[in-house]
Amino acid sequence: MKKTLLITFALSPVMLFAQQAPYKVKGSIGKYNSPAKMFMIYRVADQSITDSAVMKNGQFVFSGAIAEPSAGLLILDSKGVGLDSLKTAGRPDVTSFYVEKGEYSIESKDSLSTAVIKGSKLNTDNQLLSGRLKSINESFKTLNAEYQSASAEQKGNAEFMGALQGKFEKFTEQQNEVIKQFIKEHPASFVSVNSILSLAGEDPQYGELDPLIKSLSPELQKSASLQPLIQSLASLKNTSVGATAIDFVQNDVNGKPVKLSDFKGKYVLLDFWASWCGPCREENPNIVLAYNKYKGKNFTVLGVSLDRENQKANWLKAIETDGLLWTQVSDLKFWNNEVARLYGIRSIPQNYLIDPTGKIVAVNLRGAALDKKLSEIL
Repeated sequence: MKKTLLITFALSPVMLFAQQAPYKVKGSIGKYNSPAKMFMIYRVADQSITDSAVMKNGQFVFSGAIAEPSAGLLILDSKGVGLDSLKTAGRPDVTSFYVEKGEYSIESKDSLSTAVIKGSKLNTDNQLLSGRLKSINESFKTLNAEYQSASAEQKGNAEFMGALQGKFEKFTEQQNEVIKQFIKEHPASFVSVNSILSLAGEDPQYGELDPLIKSLSPELQKSASLQPLIQSLASLKNTSVGATAIDFVQNDVNGKPVKLSDFKGKYVLLDFWASWCGPCREENPNIVLAYNKYKGKNFTVLGVSLDRENQKANWLKAIETDGLLWTQVSDLKFWNNEVARLYGIRSIPQNYLIDPTGKIVAVNLRGAALDKKLSEIL
């Protein structure tokens, strides 16, 4: 076997001193012989590790040691062309699985796609979750095919794209509910750790994730894989639903200082966006509709732009083009915008609905969800 580090980073202190435990994966797939190979890819902290084994009469073995379980992939190279060639040759024969301590097997008469993993509780859990998500994943595939087959005219039609977006959000919500239910039912399974990381994505929400993490077993809550997210959520707690919105001062388009607290007594949608952000520009019409509908009912919007210093003209043009009639502020520092950093913004569009007392009552209201929430409270 030959192991290579694809990406090398310094190991975190947690991983450096974590106790390693041996694992052994014995496989039997078809009747493949050299030069056929099986590749195994998995992660340890921020490292991506690739291991390979030459196949003999369909059999292969992987062994090593690991501090905690890791989600990985097995990839069959039936002709021995190499991993790089497989990546460009279409769909390789691949299956996802978990590398965990102990000895277990993976077997199939013909391919990885039909393989059965035996002797691994963690992989049994993973197969259970995959089974529950199968129909939803098929729905995503159908939706993607609908988009791919659409004409350029349809893709430029707001109503058509809005309908697709609505379906996507519906399927995503269904998927997330299945994952959350699995986590609640399997608090001691490492699959639940990866499921929480999947739910977090690029825009983790404290109110959603903190209860899920606390529902895990004490041992899993200490998992090295979860620590970066836990640390991130600690800072996000200050901008979660129920928290008092952090006050700030930033200049408007005319260089006049504006405070968030200037709007106290009203419902305020604090909206982070930028002229260069396509999804933000696509969302702007929804905010315009909400603003025009509720501006006479103690509601307003405060926009914070993450535009660049040398692109103020683009910012101003976008405000005019999109019809953004509410107050806009920015320090034109791109991702280093001081308000964005204060609120831990890592992706846009992102918004916070703040009540008249200054409390955050909702986060990331988009499309119909924004109108629905405002209709409830106003």
